[in-house]
Amino acid sequence: MSERSFRFSHAITREPAPSISRGLRAVDTGTPDLSVMLANHRDYIAALRSTGAEVITLAPQDAYPDSVFVEDTALCLPEGAIIMRPGAPSRLGEAAEIAPMLRVLYSEVHEITAPGHIEGGDILVTEREILVGLSERTNRAGVEQLTALTAPWGYSVRIVETPPGVLHFKTDCSLLDAETILSTRRLAASGCFHDYRVIHTAEGEDAAANTIRFNDLVLMPAGFPRTRDALVKAGYDLREIGNSECAKLDGGMSCLSLRFTPR
Repeated sequence: MSERSFRFSHAITREPAPSISRGLRAVDTGTPDLSVMLANHRDYIAALRSTGAEVITLAPQDAYPDSVFVEDTALCLPEGAIIMRPGAPSRLGEAAEIAPMLRVLYSEVHEITAPGHIEGGDILVTEREILVGLSERTNRAGVEQLTALTAPWGYSVRIVETPPGVLHFKTDCSLLDAETILSTRRLAASGCFHDYRVIHTAEGEDAAANTIRFNDLVLMPAGFPRTRDALVKAGYDLREIGNSECAKLDGGMSCLSLRFTPR
């Protein structure tokens, strides 16, 4: 069985910039502490590297306060990379900045163009399909372009709905293995995961839903003990990472890296 959706040789991260205090947020829950975020970011990178992957850490970009959330800028598949077109105007330049690095790593790189908008946080790649959630940051025009670009590589794209008030589709879900999704109950209730095994986040722990499976590790935000215990009981090897500061900017584990194995 292929495991291309969670086994990776590479990851790209970007160090948080001092301008992170001006990052976008749905609700103001306080200003992120840069020193704490940097420490958590180092722990995150160390966890990725502990699996044997090569982690490329890019320099901070003060001109783009949200640039630490590098996942939104591209979709990296074994066959090629697709540069996204973020739905937040202040983030459009981030995609252009990531493009040169991806063109070094890949021989085939495409771009989403206007009027399409799509962010990586709305894209969940599984072993059988690519699920894309429509949101305030991702529109149908963007998904249609993604569908056309990935079809020659053998992928099928399925559009799903992001719950109202939720920033990104993957805010509420993540892939644990080829058959298993971690999801909030509000998202799973839509039926979008009817062909998958679903593990629900514990009541009051919806923010635990954004984890990443990276090789043999599941990286999850610290502070959600009942969800953690459910995943341990299910047999996953967990690494908890502090996420208090990223959470103030609606960020989670998947947002902080591009994960891939280029051919």
